Amino acid sequence: MAERTLVIIKPDCIQRHLAGEIIGRFEKKGFKLVAAKFMQISEELARQVYAVHQGKPFFEGLVKFLSSAPVLVMVWEAEAVIDMARKMMGATFGYDAEPGTIRGDFGCSKGYNLVHGSDSAESAEQEINLFFRPDEIVDYKLTDSDWLYGKND
Repeated sequence: MAERTLVIIKPDCIQRHLAGEIIGRFEKKGFKLVAAKFMQISEELARQVYAVHQGKPFFEGLVKFLSSAPVLVMVWEAEAVIDMARKMMGATFGYDAEPGTIRGDFGCSKGYNLVHGSDSAESAEQEINLFFRPDEIVDYKLTDSDWLYGKND
């Protein structure tokens, strides 16, 4: 059964011209893009995205950073997409992330981390609903899905 996750290509990633590279990695992995928006996130919306961190010392910095420049917000779909996307992103900051991951290959900051990805099915549903109405998410079949997911039925 396919699941969905929210991925945000953050301001640092957009400013460094890496959006296409990141999208390409998810496409090559076999994820299906079902929604996308290029936008400037308001501070209010950023507070909702990071509500789980409210009260922590880094919360205000997160809000300021996420709302500082345009982002690309996407919904990706695949079987086990949440776990796979998080593995592909790597450790939270580039200086800790393994080579081969998005953050490991493109990040060296101890404060900026290029991408956000939902960490559970519950947070994915909540985060997707912050950015997309149901009619903005496109349901379709990839023509190569049987090859991607090993279906022989």
